[in-house]
Amino acid sequence: MSSSKREQLLDAAIELFYRHGCHTTGVDKVLAEAGVAKMTLYKHFKSKEELVLAAAERFHDRAKREFEAAIASKDYTPRQRLIAMFDVLANWLRESDYRGCPSINLAVEYPQIDHPIHQAAANHKRQRIVYMRELAAAAGAREPQQLAEQLVLLLEGATVMAQLNGNLDLVERARATAEQLIEAALPENATLTDKSV
Repeated sequence: MSSSKREQLLDAAIELFYRHGCHTTGVDKVLAEAGVAKMTLYKHFKSKEELVLAAAERFHDRAKREFEAAIASKDYTPRQRLIAMFDVLANWLRESDYRGCPSINLAVEYPQIDHPIHQAAANHKRQRIVYMRELAAAAGAREPQQLAEQLVLLLEGATVMAQLNGNLDLVERARATAEQLIEAALPENATLTDKSV
C-alpha cells in the first residue's frame, strides 16, 4: 500500500468496494483493511460517500490509463487499436478478480442520475467515447463521433452480458460486429486490411 494514510484508505476502499460493493462495505471494514484510525478517515473525507467518490475517481483514472496503455503498447495502427479494445476487454474479463465493470456497478448502487457518484461512473464512460473518437478520427472515419458511440455500445453490451452470464464468446461476437462497423465507417481506400490484431 501507499505510504500516506489517505492513499492507504483509498487503496483499501477501492479493493473492498469493488469486491463487495459500496453499500455492503462498512467504514470499519475499510479502516481495518487500511490499518488506520477513524479519526484519520474523517481528517481526509467528510463522509463515506466522499470516500466512495474519491475511490471511484482514482479507480477510473487508473483503469483508463491501463486500458489505453494496453492498446498503445503494441505497434498498431489507429484502426487496429479500435479492434484491439475488444481483446483488452476479453483479457480483463478473464482475470480471476473480475467482479464486473466498476462503473456499471457504481451506477447500479447509486441509481440517481444526478448523484455525484453516479456522475463519476458516467464520466468514465464519456471519457471512453472521447478516446474512441480520437482513434476513429485518426483512422480516417467519416463520422468519428458516431463510430465511437457505436463501438462503446458494443463494448458495454459485451461487458454487461459477459458479467451476467459468464459467456466470453460474446466479446468475440462484439469484436466481429465492430470490424464491420469500422470497415463501413472508413473511406473505401482505407479499409481494415489486418483483422488478426
